[in-house]
Amino acid sequence: MKTTYLSVVGNCMAIVGLVSLAWADTPRSTPDVSESRCNALASTNFSNIQDAPTQVLEAKLIAASGDAAAFCQVQGYVMPNVGFKLLLPASNWNHKLFEFGCGGSCGLTDSQECEEPVRKGYACIVSDTGHRSAMYDGLWADNNLQAQVDFGYRGIHVVTVSGKAVTEHYYGKAPEHAYFMGGSTGGRQALVEAQRFPWDFDGIIALMPWIDDTASTMTEAWAVLALKDKDGKPIVSHSDLQLVHDAALAKCDMDDGVKDGLIANPLACHFDPTDLVCKAGKSSECITQAQAEAVKKVYVGPTNSKGERTFVRGAMPASELNWEGYLVNTMPVPTSTPIVEVWATEYFRYMIMPARGSSWELTHFDFDRDYKIWGTTSESLLNAGNPDLRRFKAAGGKLIIIQGWNDPLGAIPEKTIDYYETVERTMGGRAATQEFVRLFMVPGMAHCYPCLKSASVIDYLGYLEAWGEHGKAPDKMVGAHVSESYLAAQAAHVEVSPIGPQSGIPEFNKLIALGHLRFPLDPAIPVTFTRPIYPYPTYAKYSGSGDPNQAGNFVPVEP
Repeated sequence: MKTTYLSVVGNCMAIVGLVSLAWADTPRSTPDVSESRCNALASTNFSNIQDAPTQVLEAKLIAASGDAAAFCQVQGYVMPNVGFKLLLPASNWNHKLFEFGCGGSCGLTDSQECEEPVRKGYACIVSDTGHRSAMYDGLWADNNLQAQVDFGYRGIHVVTVSGKAVTEHYYGKAPEHAYFMGGSTGGRQALVEAQRFPWDFDGIIALMPWIDDTASTMTEAWAVLALKDKDGKPIVSHSDLQLVHDAALAKCDMDDGVKDGLIANPLACHFDPTDLVCKAGKSSECITQAQAEAVKKVYVGPTNSKGERTFVRGAMPASELNWEGYLVNTMPVPTSTPIVEVWATEYFRYMIMPARGSSWELTHFDFDRDYKIWGTTSESLLNAGNPDLRRFKAAGGKLIIIQGWNDPLGAIPEKTIDYYETVERTMGGRAATQEFVRLFMVPGMAHCYPCLKSASVIDYLGYLEAWGEHGKAPDKMVGAHVSESYLAAQAAHVEVSPIGPQSGIPEFNKLIALGHLRFPLDPAIPVTFTRPIYPYPTYAKYSGSGDPNQAGNFVPVEP
């Protein structure tokens, strides 16, 4: 029997939401909670929860099925309109609460993310952050300041407060630990929690965070426009991007001491796509000058008419194949609009420049002028760039930031690095910062968790819990690359609903299958290679001896 999952093109949280995480703790025995006690939550008055007046709309016991444990499913909202879904294990609660952030525009309370944590004994909660919408819809924000505030920072916090209170009422005991994990928009939420609400969570994992939503979306808009010709059609094909990608790897792949299709430190990769421009008499295995300039624009990032950069640089060399479907459509998909163009247009149209009307298009963006108005718009609600984490550190919190080097989207690697380095300067240096915050840059990983080509199958939560509960700081993480042939076979058991442009594409189905892996990995699962990932700025390099497919044969080096 196949399991059907929602297909959302390449969105990080579509993948994060289908990933089985590192639920390593063995649930402690707690008494079974009866169906009547679960149902009673629907008639319990939670309107007096401080800062988070709550109404439970429905509470019902979901019976165990297969290896899925029974749980009490609670649906409700926090005043005025922040919806949530809370899943409470009917037995063997591990005395912890886990919250998942949402991706894109949020707008849903999809509890698929909670299936594995509940099976392991966690109470688990998800939120729509104050509105109902599709993943890339922006209309909900039009002339709706309350919804924008909730989406920006309030929604995740009040749901956390509510979730803790309802969990305590249900079990008669407050959670001993609370953890948060989110990617993309959820990564921004993760940073917002550490900055604004440092007492909400003991540990936080921020995956590919959109630290500065508006400037990041401007970077996406810049890249989308750069990759179109004067008629609005793609200026590059799949074969063009493959050629550029291969050339970038040929230039910099060996920076980790082994030819593995990964660049360990792309910031030091001085690759120039104009080297690939066709010479006289040659028309194959080369690109045009216009194509080379378009690729360079994506690397450089947005500039004004004087050539002055208005944000950090854009995508890194060797990320080119991850532009497909996101920034430019070069694949056989039933839409001609890259998903990033849909998101960026909706975002600017309804959240940042609503006065310009629903007819506003990405081509209307003025790179000399428009970024200057953001301080007076709702952008101030969507910026998670505050580096002052003193209260989070004082509260004993631990923060792990994960960034893929091949991410071409709003979670641009250099922006994440810039944020982390600013935290270091604010918190008194690297040693003081790494007592509670560590950044891990994952080679080959794009805007997904995990990704097919990189060693990004990583037990993130296991490392966080070991740090927060046992004082074992993550001096390195070990990532695995799972055999793609194995994933292709597993994908036969997953049916992807045909609503996303990548539905039915074998690579995307393998990505979905990758998302169903559980930690610790079954020894029977074929792993092609493993790599250590060290806290930034250190990266891994082959020691020169031993099997280069084994993480133990790599050593840490400074850039």
